[in-house]
Amino acid sequence: MSQSAAAQGRPRLQAPPGAVDTHMHIYLPGRFPYPPGPAAQPAEKNVAMYTAMLARIGVERAVIVQPAAYGLDNRCTLAAIAEMGERARGVATVGPDVTDAELQRLTDAGIRGARFFMLGGAVLRWEQLEGIAARVAAFGWHLHLQFDGREFPERLPLLQRLPGQLVIAHNGKYLEPVPPEHPAFRALLTLVESGRCWVKLSAPYETSRSGPPTYDDVGALAKALVRTAPERMLWASNWPHPGEPEDAKPDEAMLLDTLLDWAPDDATRRRILADNPAQLYGF
Repeated sequence: MSQSAAAQGRPRLQAPPGAVDTHMHIYLPGRFPYPPGPAAQPAEKNVAMYTAMLARIGVERAVIVQPAAYGLDNRCTLAAIAEMGERARGVATVGPDVTDAELQRLTDAGIRGARFFMLGGAVLRWEQLEGIAARVAAFGWHLHLQFDGREFPERLPLLQRLPGQLVIAHNGKYLEPVPPEHPAFRALLTLVESGRCWVKLSAPYETSRSGPPTYDDVGALAKALVRTAPERMLWASNWPHPGEPEDAKPDEAMLLDTLLDWAPDDATRRRILADNPAQLYGF
């Protein structure tokens, strides 16, 4: 199938059974108004819109990640998980005063991780990370981190002493692209080599300077990550691509097809798309 097929919305890569999109968001401002704050407030993007996209690219399951726009109010994410049923798991955002009862309720509703979004619009601070990490580890949750990857060298000692599993978003999210030999990327590899750090191969368009279809600058990092620990790599669409203009959002089929370049063979791609997320999220 030609590259034009991806441009028309169908991927060249045929996803394996049980494939998971491990990072996406749902926005329902009509049902769940946004709390006041600095985060952007996107238009409605609902489960029906999202599942139509999944059907188009041939992916079955999803991990619904709490958007920054909703802060600590997880109701929209929980409603979306409930609507998708067993096809979905979730990542919530919780504060240091969250109760054990609430953590159990969230776990029962399909939440498997705690999100720390440490960029513009953040509702949590770095000094709160250790305390929350200790609380959620008791419920089997992982920590989901998104911050400027150029900070990895200074954050590494903290990240290394946290309990449980760590998940790093968007290829490390280097806001200024770095080469694979850069100290900030070597610090991420050190974390990955520890055996308890996973990375989402996702949203290259947010940081790439080289651009589609394979985003070669970010792709070089993705390839190095796949070589280092294919058993802990994940793929995600980042639908509906918050922050991108409506008329410039990337085609999810093209984003899925980046794995044809970033991962060397069908067996590795099957691990990234299906086996690894099934293990991490309990599908």
